[in-house]
Amino acid sequence: MIATIENEKGYFKVDLSKPLDISIPLRNGKDNPSAWYVDPIKIEPVRTAQYIGSVAEGGTVNFRNIFFNPHGNGTHTECVGHIAKEVYSINQQLKKYFFLAELITVNPEKQSNGDRVITAEQIITSRINRNAEALVIRTLPNTDYKKTRQYSNTNPPYLDSKAAVAIINSGINHLLIDLPSVDKEVDAGILAAHHAFWEYPQNTQFHRSITELIFVPNSIQDGVYLLEIQFAPFENDASPSRPVLYQFIAQ
Repeated sequence: MIATIENEKGYFKVDLSKPLDISIPLRNGKDNPSAWYVDPIKIEPVRTAQYIGSVAEGGTVNFRNIFFNPHGNGTHTECVGHIAKEVYSINQQLKKYFFLAELITVNPEKQSNGDRVITAEQIITSRINRNAEALVIRTLPNTDYKKTRQYSNTNPPYLDSKAAVAIINSGINHLLIDLPSVDKEVDAGILAAHHAFWEYPQNTQFHRSITELIFVPNSIQDGVYLLEIQFAPFENDASPSRPVLYQFIAQ
């Protein structure tokens, strides 16, 4: 299916029949990425004295409960409600789902304290397209290990707050990254990159979103794509999501 996209730069065509899924599916058990010390995802049949929600076990239909944490158990998209005192829902704040996006690959720089950090200079030098409103960051090394990595208590790489400022100053409103957070795992609750990206609380930008724990296969080249952010309509600060890239067709 070929779709024509129009923006201020003209018309562009994309093939919607060839989606590039950059989410990590949610599976039962420990075969998922995990962060923030949450329990593994649990998907299990409803069981009562009169009923079993499993066809394999004699039930009439499969009828399962799912227990998970959107921030800690896989790909998710969040709004400013993640850091705000006020209650804000991703389902209320994100009302557009298609964006011009740029994918870049960076190797976080090792700091004197041992941290690996994505810097503002890396963001600025890696960017090519200045018209994008979404930025997808793939970090190195990039292996399938990210699909099941247990991040808790490992001090994974993160985004410098100055890099977050550089990102929004270049017109980006939607940030996607293959790490469990844009901020350091243990930072005394400062969450500097989150605050800088949403400009909270002085000049809060409610329309912006952050998507974390994505996975971009090496087969997908850096460049410009049409991005679709799919998510479950939870009235919560974050929701499990499925970001999808579509390649543009050369005119």
